Amino acid sequence: MATKKTAIFTLTERLTVSANATTTFADIDLSSYVDVGDRQALQVHSVDFIYQGTDSNEVMQSTFAGDSESKVQVTDLNRGGLVFANDRSLVASAQLNFDTGTNQLSNEADLYPDNFGKGSDDGRYIVNDTLYIVGRTTGLDSNKALNVTVRVNASIVTLGAKDFMAIAIQSTAADN
Repeated sequence: MATKKTAIFTLTERLTVSANATTTFADIDLSSYVDVGDRQALQVHSVDFIYQGTDSNEVMQSTFAGDSESKVQVTDLNRGGLVFANDRSLVASAQLNFDTGTNQLSNEADLYPDNFGKGSDDGRYIVNDTLYIVGRTTGLDSNKALNVTVRVNASIVTLGAKDFMAIAIQSTAADN
């Protein structure tokens, strides 16, 4: 299906959520990696989410004033907010919860679409020129921020004409 052009590399972007119940956005520009004319796509192998407080050495529990829930998603189409898990544009998602009663942080491991196999050819092919990151949290302490670094492990691949067209049509159809 795909011919690898590069080894796996990592793209990173930080999303800073600084207000409660406010949707926050960031993006990763893929225009240097995706080329329609050459049927070049980005193959996402995995996505990691790293949570930090207002600064990089802050204790996470001090970031929150009470019970909190923080959600972050990566999509390959701009939906303008969080999406349901069945949305075809969803690439990865994560959730962090803080319980003030136990003073414990916990994360919910969401299933990453297209990551069901174990081989090096598994992953999500992206033919759009941007990955969109959206986050939303509740329970932030005043004057604090939640920083979420998104680390996308990917490689550049060349797809066959039929495969590239099928992925492009699916992506366009998901936009409707």
